[in-house]
Amino acid sequence: MAPEYMSIGDYSDKSDVYSFGIIILELVSGQKCRKLHETSQSEGLSVHAWRLWEVGRSYEFIDPMLSECCSKNEVTRCIQIGLLCVQPNALHRPTMAVVVLMLTGSIALPPPTAPALVSLLLFTE
Repeated sequence: MAPEYMSIGDYSDKSDVYSFGIIILELVSGQKCRKLHETSQSEGLSVHAWRLWEVGRSYEFIDPMLSECCSKNEVTRCIQIGLLCVQPNALHRPTMAVVVLMLTGSIALPPPTAPALVSLLLFTE
């Protein structure tokens, strides 16, 4: 769920964008967001994707089944789009119309910033 919905119950179109970003990350990684929490890995899916993206190792996030049949560049682009959709501030998330343009390659992708949980963890450390 989007951070603004979890904290104050505020729901908008940008909340749907956040959920779509999580779905993209689940599809690319082959993991469910919930399943990641049930394993020994304590960070969420978006945080895991961000940490790998930040150090230039996003290819490690890709499900091995996808890496056999899909272009690494296209899948890495999907990771970047997913990270743009899960930005902590709803105003910084793209609209779904822009997401469609991003997915088709019609527009350049801006660099993502850390997802909500990473921002929260950095703030409390």
